[in-house]
Amino acid sequence: MLASGLPEHIADEELLARFLTSDSQFNREMAKPAAFTPRPMDGNTSVFRQSPDPLQALWDTADRELGTVRRVRAAALLTAADVRRARLEVIASEPPSCHADITRWPEIANDTEATKAQRKELALLLVQAATLCCR
Repeated sequence: MLASGLPEHIADEELLARFLTSDSQFNREMAKPAAFTPRPMDGNTSVFRQSPDPLQALWDTADRELGTVRRVRAAALLTAADVRRARLEVIASEPPSCHADITRWPEIANDTEATKAQRKELALLLVQAATLCCR
């Protein structure tokens, strides 16, 4: 068990929220591949484990965990199974509470363009699976 009370293993049916703060990450209809692009510093994508509670719980999490740093404007919701179908993995990564990382993004040695292309292809799979919730 993690400090949040959640199990360390993330089950396929668990709901994940990718909080979106920029126009480059979504439009009124859907998330964009940039929403899921991994961070350059560690090659992971940050998500938060969500219960299927009302949407207010989603925004409470966004405000609590990111609200002091940046304004969360939307969230892309998908399941851990969606991530795994894209040949990626999601692992618990607390703190902060309920945090997880999408991992196993491809990296091709000495070929940044090929790495970017493969990552964008996988991000498109996540976009297709995600449901956008705007604030």
